[in-house]
Amino acid sequence: MDERAVYSEHRPWGFFEVLSDTETHKVKRITVYPHKRLSLQRHTRRKEHWFFIHGRGVVTLDADNIPVDVGKSVDIDFNVVHRVENTGDDNLVYIEVQLGEYFGEDDIERIEDDYGRV
Repeated sequence: MDERAVYSEHRPWGFFEVLSDTETHKVKRITVYPHKRLSLQRHTRRKEHWFFIHGRGVVTLDADNIPVDVGKSVDIDFNVVHRVENTGDDNLVYIEVQLGEYFGEDDIERIEDDYGRV
């Protein structure tokens, strides 16, 4: 199976590149622009592991705010409310590994969003 970059998508907060998309996992490289953040969200059908490779930011996991920078990682279990925010002046880049039964973008329940998405 060819596991090179499958595709990329741009969002108001930055962009992501899908590096691998199989039946058992999905891997993305996610870039968040300076002073932007993703929606506050949760997933019911997947969990995620984030490993930070550039920049600095804050990850929200339920009620906790965790500072992150290069070399740090966080684990996000099923149904955990989460978001990442770039608090720096450079791009924040991390690798996301998804595990679960389904990896579609429609497994996002947005709780709060700076860009009006539902």
